[in-house]
Amino acid sequence: MKNKVLVADDDTGILEAMQMILEDAGYEVITARDGLTVQNMQHNLPDILLLDVWMSGMDGTDICRYLKSQAQTKHIPIILCSANKDTQKLARECGADDFLAKPFEMMDLLDKVEKYAR
Repeated sequence: MKNKVLVADDDTGILEAMQMILEDAGYEVITARDGLTVQNMQHNLPDILLLDVWMSGMDGTDICRYLKSQAQTKHIPIILCSANKDTQKLARECGADDFLAKPFEMMDLLDKVEKYAR
C-alpha cells in the first residue's frame, strides 16, 4: 500500500515539482494551494504532510498547530518547508516533526518523506 502524502504550497512550480518527485518514487500525492484546504480536510487523511510555511489564507505554522491539536490528525507527521532557514526554529515551536529548506535537492525531499513513511 502506497503512503499518501499531502503537499501544500501556493507556488505552483514547487507544488508540481514535489508532486512529480514523490509520485515517481511511488507515493500517492494530494495537493493543496492554500492552508484552509488543508485545515478543512475531514476525509482521505494523508500519512504525511508537507506544508509551505508562507501560504495565503493560513500559513503552515498555523495549520501545523491546528492539526497537532486535533485528535484525528495529531499523529500525522508534518514537514514544514521554507526558503528561509531561520524558520526551522519556528517549525519546531509549532509542533512540526521536521523541516525542509528550499530550494531542496530531490534526495533531500525523498529522505525526509521516507523517514516518516509507514
